[in-house]
Amino acid sequence: MKVTEHIIRGEGKTQFSFEILPPLKGQHIQSIFDNIDPLMAFNPPFIDVTYHREEYVYKDLGDGLLKKQVVKKRPGTVGICAAIQNRYNVDAIPHILCGGFTKEDTENFLIDLDFLNIDNVMALRGDAVKTETYFTPEKEGHAYASDLVKQITALNKANYLDDQLLNCSATDFCVGVGAYPEKHMEAPSLDSDIHFLKKKIKNGAEYVVTQMFFDNQKYFQFVDKCRSEGITVPIIPGLKPISTLKQLNVIPHRFHVDLPEALIKSIIKCKTNVEVRQVGIEWCIQQSLELKKAGIPMLHYYSMGKSDNIKAIAEAVF
Repeated sequence: MKVTEHIIRGEGKTQFSFEILPPLKGQHIQSIFDNIDPLMAFNPPFIDVTYHREEYVYKDLGDGLLKKQVVKKRPGTVGICAAIQNRYNVDAIPHILCGGFTKEDTENFLIDLDFLNIDNVMALRGDAVKTETYFTPEKEGHAYASDLVKQITALNKANYLDDQLLNCSATDFCVGVGAYPEKHMEAPSLDSDIHFLKKKIKNGAEYVVTQMFFDNQKYFQFVDKCRSEGITVPIIPGLKPISTLKQLNVIPHRFHVDLPEALIKSIIKCKTNVEVRQVGIEWCIQQSLELKKAGIPMLHYYSMGKSDNIKAIAEAVF
């Protein structure tokens, strides 16, 4: 079932969803199930599965020779999605990126998803890899998420890259995209960021999931601004509980989001990460309750591979 249909069927009741990371290479899929199992009691209508693109290292062979070696640390997004749908009978939503994909790669990825009866995809540009200063698309790939959305929408109309194909079947993906209440790190302004969000929706995106935020007012203001710009699709808030002291510096740097002063002061007082984790849980519970009270139809949690803190939040909210 499509995300938009899940929201309609919810009839205004706030629903719970979450996102997981594929396991590290060499780990068994049971590690995924162990983290999903405790959260199924809260009846998630869907589970997102991130995609991690291949990275490269250069191995020194001596005599000035280098060998390019592919390192893929988190494989299996498509396989994990199929396993989730089979095991839990719940919709799994794979992330599909511009980075690391040619247009043909994208089409083949989508065909595989369609064969597996996966109805939703999250279309993202993706971040630059460690070897890049700025994001660099594949030679025959997409530079922007809006173009990726356009290709997915074209496939929904049975328009394949090879226009000589006959009797083509149309796919029927519901396309989600990302948004940034505090603007994307590369955007010159929030207004320009919303301009490109509108382009993604014009090209076929049907719902939005936001980057994490820790001040609900920034989400409410962002939604108001989007609505004033004519954006009418659901805007699902993405939430993440802080769990370590290190994240106090990492999150603002890596994700370019602000942390409220009250949250910072509470974390600084903590003597251990166990205490930090509890502060993060309590802060996210209050965020969630306020959003639920405001009638937000879906709250989406970034689990980052661990579910104990998400479970504690869900028990207090749903």
